[in-house]
Amino acid sequence: MSGSNEPTIYKGLVGVYADVSAVSKVMPETNSLTYRGYAVQDLCELCCFEEVAYLLWNGELPTAAQLADFRAAEAAEREISPSLHAVIKAFPKDAHPMDAIRTCVSFLGLEDPEAGDTSDAAQRRKAMRLLAKIPTCIAAATRAAKGLLPVAPNPSHTFAENFFNLVFDKVPAPEVLKSFDVSLILYAEHTFNASTFTARTVTSTMADIHGAITAGIAALKGPLHGGANEAVMHMLKEIGSPDVAEEWLSTRFDHKALVMGFGHRVYKSGDSRVPTMTKYAEKMAEVVGDRRWMETSRVLAAKMLKEKNIHPNLDFPAGPAYYLMGFDIPLFTPIFVASRITGWAAHVFEQGADNRLIRPLSYYTGLEQRAVPPMSAR
Repeated sequence: MSGSNEPTIYKGLVGVYADVSAVSKVMPETNSLTYRGYAVQDLCELCCFEEVAYLLWNGELPTAAQLADFRAAEAAEREISPSLHAVIKAFPKDAHPMDAIRTCVSFLGLEDPEAGDTSDAAQRRKAMRLLAKIPTCIAAATRAAKGLLPVAPNPSHTFAENFFNLVFDKVPAPEVLKSFDVSLILYAEHTFNASTFTARTVTSTMADIHGAITAGIAALKGPLHGGANEAVMHMLKEIGSPDVAEEWLSTRFDHKALVMGFGHRVYKSGDSRVPTMTKYAEKMAEVVGDRRWMETSRVLAAKMLKEKNIHPNLDFPAGPAYYLMGFDIPLFTPIFVASRITGWAAHVFEQGADNRLIRPLSYYTGLEQRAVPPMSAR
């Protein structure tokens, strides 16, 4: 823009501080993502997902008694109604699981007895119900699309065990569960990303938490956000072998095409979550006995760094990790939802505690006001 009175436009809100938050931060000194001050890589090694969910919602890690109560509260809310099961059964068989879970969360809002109560206490109770029921919905929709009956939640299972059992009707080896749990921790929260900001915007209108989470899911589906982990695995399968990875990537460079799983708006020296997720993706390759995807990833990452100085983001190792765990590719982003409900809810609580309607300005570049011409003059 050239006019002296024209405002500076920050496309994509790049560099704009929209509010304050105490939930998470990427610490510039260490390039580490932190949740409530704890480095996420440390949380992955020393905590389980339920502990991290408690941390995000309450500000501190739980004691043993608090963790037991949190787990019991979550396990008690896992069942979904026969009415929702009937709705899920009626979904188109080719519906994307992200569209299915978006619809399920909206339906859960219709059923929730506290749907219209936006007090902090009610929001927290509803968030717990969503945390518990979202895996049940994801698995039921996945199995229904395959003509399979749903699996009932087992209240004795951990969150990770329950998710696998709901999807596959079995619990995998501890190594697989640990890798999955780590991925949930890494995906749980990430400051004012697109879906979180969407959820906060909806919350700022004093809408209910189900509406905010439904909107967050819609934002997360996009391939420039959560859907990137699916796109990464499709890319790896297209390449097929580490032997041709460099040549494949060169053709992308030639056409200036987007390479999924690389680059990040926040990190300039590499995504701090990548080393931890890569470590556990490598463990999955060892468990399964298939190194093809990780070797292909290694070649791509090395060439991207050497020639473009661009680092991979979390989606890059998460995609092959989930594939090696046995999940269908369309399930990758719904798994993201099952984790990110914790971060979204933390921001819903925070927005509600000191709320102001989010309503930015736009700078108009259209025509000046003009008269409507008569039909004969058009």
